[in-house]
Amino acid sequence: MRLIILLVSFHIITVRAFAQDPKDLCKRLNELNYKILTGSIKKKEAADQFAQLITELGENMPTDDNISWVFPLQGYNYHAIGGTNGNGYSDKGYDYLDGNKHAAHPAHDIFIRDKNQDCIDDRTHQPVNVLAIADGIVIACADRWDSDSQLRGGKFIWIFHRSLRLFTYYAHNSSIFVRPGDIIKQGQKIAEVGRTGLNAYKKRSPTHLHFSAFRLSLSWLPIPFNPYPQLTQAKSK
Repeated sequence: MRLIILLVSFHIITVRAFAQDPKDLCKRLNELNYKILTGSIKKKEAADQFAQLITELGENMPTDDNISWVFPLQGYNYHAIGGTNGNGYSDKGYDYLDGNKHAAHPAHDIFIRDKNQDCIDDRTHQPVNVLAIADGIVIACADRWDSDSQLRGGKFIWIFHRSLRLFTYYAHNSSIFVRPGDIIKQGQKIAEVGRTGLNAYKKRSPTHLHFSAFRLSLSWLPIPFNPYPQLTQAKSK
């Protein structure tokens, strides 16, 4: 009997020792993402760390059955996506581990009505809200950006959607309202559209949200895919 009690006690201690707080995991993912962006970590090390952290995070998150999307800009729909039938998307040569030096444009630019580039909708005279396409958790974001920065995403947000096995990325925001570790509900306001980022800041660039979606690869890394079909079917708010 005494041996059984000791074994049970050891099991409880072991579980507690290895249990991971989702917020702590997201904080570490955010720090890792910054290292990848700035090229201050080797690719192999970054890949190993990302896979370990996202695996542990997935084990500590609930799942749901909601697989539909909400369109990521409030008051807009897929007609605001740049290009013809979403042909602005191109993921050839993209590698998440390249950070800020990545090639290609694995995203859709979703443009707002903003002729004078003040980040205010010309029709509603209000900022345009950026919405989470589905339930998830914020794994990385940046709420600061200076006009002399070389970082292309500006003020950005990464969300991990465990139920969908997807990541979504929202860039060039003027303000963000979430932090790493925040649990996000579908359709929740997470940011406002802006003009932050190396190229988005320039006058030649119309005001837009840079939106990307990524699947989990077998090695637990983000692999881009074209989400245009999902965006055309997404519910507008």
